[in-house]
Amino acid sequence: MPIIPERARHRMKRLVLAGGGHAHLSVLESMEQKPDPDLTTVLVTPDRYQYYSGMLPGFMAGHYTLAQCRVDLAPLAQRAGVQLVLAKVVGLDAQAGCAVLSDGSRLPYDWLSLDVGSAVDAQGLDATGDAFLPAKPLAAFFARWPQVLADARAAKGYALAVVGAGAAGLELALAAAHALRGSGGRVHLVGPDASFLAGHAPAVRRRALVCLREAGVQWHAQRAQAADQTGEEYAGHEQGRNEEGAPGQAGREQGAISLSNGAVLRCDTLIATTGATALGWLPQTDLACDERGFVAVNAHHQSISHPNVFAVGDCCARVDTSLQRSGVHAVRAGPVLASNLRAAMAGKALRSYRPRKRSLYLLACGPRYAIASWGAFSAEGAWVWCWKNHLDQGFVQRFSREKTGRT
Repeated sequence: MPIIPERARHRMKRLVLAGGGHAHLSVLESMEQKPDPDLTTVLVTPDRYQYYSGMLPGFMAGHYTLAQCRVDLAPLAQRAGVQLVLAKVVGLDAQAGCAVLSDGSRLPYDWLSLDVGSAVDAQGLDATGDAFLPAKPLAAFFARWPQVLADARAAKGYALAVVGAGAAGLELALAAAHALRGSGGRVHLVGPDASFLAGHAPAVRRRALVCLREAGVQWHAQRAQAADQTGEEYAGHEQGRNEEGAPGQAGREQGAISLSNGAVLRCDTLIATTGATALGWLPQTDLACDERGFVAVNAHHQSISHPNVFAVGDCCARVDTSLQRSGVHAVRAGPVLASNLRAAMAGKALRSYRPRKRSLYLLACGPRYAIASWGAFSAEGAWVWCWKNHLDQGFVQRFSREKTGRT
């Protein structure tokens, strides 16, 4: 049954925004500023809050409250004249112009914009059981972190491992180390040496290694996979054993990962930041996708197979250029997407999103301290964190009715 009563298609078009991602915030803002009386718009998202990924390390480290890290989509949609439907899009019949929702209903559309994100490529690490904590979906991570932190502070010899040595892995490892300082817990960062801050200048990597060392994070330049808990345990770690030598405190169960050097690293929590994989339903649609299942789009972020479908953020792959899956691009592509949706519905020329040759990255380092990375340029200090804090809080407050205040 349709969510909204059918309207005469010659006078009223329906746009479905699937997902409340960063780019769709710009679309909602555009609709608030310039309403279209001939358009019915529906926002379908599983959570009324959009969590800002850039503030996750600060939340973990204790610098932000939960409310400061998220945008409430309900008032934003209301101001834009958009109907909010709390559900997931789990399927798509692009030929018929119909999205399938998690409650089994089908939602017809004339135009569709996908900003549904991606999943963490677990690479088998989810076999670690209850210890496994993927960095996405963000809502689930934000919800679970306070309990992880409480458990870590209450336990003796708590071990937390972050697998994935890109920017996200670095930031989450340093944030966890800051949150666990003084508790006796240990934090490990694991990833192949070649992947450590890949794409950043050598000076940035050197600065990051110093930060890891000063924070007490143990860096393992190794590949990791879920272990069968046999093999030689990592000798530089207490393995969370109590005074009697039993595993963990009060016999608590731990996960284990096997490193490429043969060692086994036991951990109470394993945070995976091991890259993105497409949501499972996307390659099952009739949309053109790349070999990994991401929606194939052109420079306008328009589907190459279905011109009435657009996709942006982590769920898509550009066919004309290589575009890193980063919140930086999702935010910058937002205004282009908003413009293109209006232009496409009006039969006008579309804009291209041209990523800059160099993007500015401000890497949080645990305390109110950060590293700036921009091409060959790098810098670090408390002033970089203040800069990052200003930009991050400004982004959230831009789309929020209530201003959350600064920390």
